[in-house]
Amino acid sequence: MDAELTALATAGATALVQSMVGDGWAHARDRAVGFFTRRRPAGNEEDTVAVAGELDEAREELVAARDAEDDGAVADVQAEWRNRMRRALRADPEAAAELRLLLDELAPDAGSSGRGGSVSNRITGGVQHGNVIQAHTVGDVQLG
Repeated sequence: MDAELTALATAGATALVQSMVGDGWAHARDRAVGFFTRRRPAGNEEDTVAVAGELDEAREELVAARDAEDDGAVADVQAEWRNRMRRALRADPEAAAELRLLLDELAPDAGSSGRGGSVSNRITGGVQHGNVIQAHTVGDVQLG
């Protein structure tokens, strides 16, 4: 089981680090903050702010490392978050399901014509009729 959690933590950290330099960083950061703080006492705003700050700091380090072509520093950022995810999973094995959902949201979609990212659309509620439009990638439309 430990190997499975390590693999899951590695995949989660890889997706998180890739998200740090992507367009959807704000969403990815918010989801990661939720993952790391959800199992802590409710209402602890200090934890939320601290984890968000640590993620933003890691992003700054990552951007600087990539700009400097410092692969070691990039690996360090990824290792830090992999270890944190692994500790979270060991402390609460039920967190694995949440990390899998997070990974589904953050992991690049291999089947999207080379474009990274993923979309998770959910519709809930009691409406029994109406229109719903959901899309992942909408391309340019050429009118003849």
